[in-house]
Amino acid sequence: MKLLHIDSSISGGNSVSRQLTQAIVTQWRQAEPALEVSYRDLAADAPAHLSAAVLSAGGTPPQERSAEQHAELARGEPLLAELLAADVLVIGAPMYNFSIPSQLKAWLDRVMVAGRTFKYTENGPVGLVNGKQAIIVSTRGSVYAAGSPAQLMDHQESYLKTALGFIGITDITVVRAEGVSMKGKRAQAIGAAQAQIRRLLRAAA
Repeated sequence: MKLLHIDSSISGGNSVSRQLTQAIVTQWRQAEPALEVSYRDLAADAPAHLSAAVLSAGGTPPQERSAEQHAELARGEPLLAELLAADVLVIGAPMYNFSIPSQLKAWLDRVMVAGRTFKYTENGPVGLVNGKQAIIVSTRGSVYAAGSPAQLMDHQESYLKTALGFIGITDITVVRAEGVSMKGKRAQAIGAAQAQIRRLLRAAA
């Protein structure tokens, strides 16, 4: 089994999402020593944001693409290769300003490629990245879960589920630690997420 471990937090050693993604990978390796893990730190090595060359290349036949278009598409190839090779994605996704880190959005923009990870049909778009599992580690400073007063401000988990589902990844589990910036809530939120991780990996064993 191949696991792609992605971190996007800019908080370094203080990051809760990094702590929890590492816990998932460590425990999974203990349960499955043959697990192959690829790691990408989007905060340390952020993908380039989309350019006009990338967008225009999608509708241009390969033999008619400019050198700039070919070069821009090539920048996304390592990201696509990692995604397509993986059986499981573990994605650390803290909430920043009600959404995901811009580095993670840039990664999604580089792997959501027509003809590679989805295609257009007469019945609408169809995802091509099938049979994979995704675990989203969602961390929030406050509380945005369903039923909370701030629920409608969540453009983090909802966006990630939509984007991954669009390319065909529908087996998605969210490990959530929220309220980590609220007084007296941080340790409790992390403990609840760690307990969820243990349950999740026991069920997967």
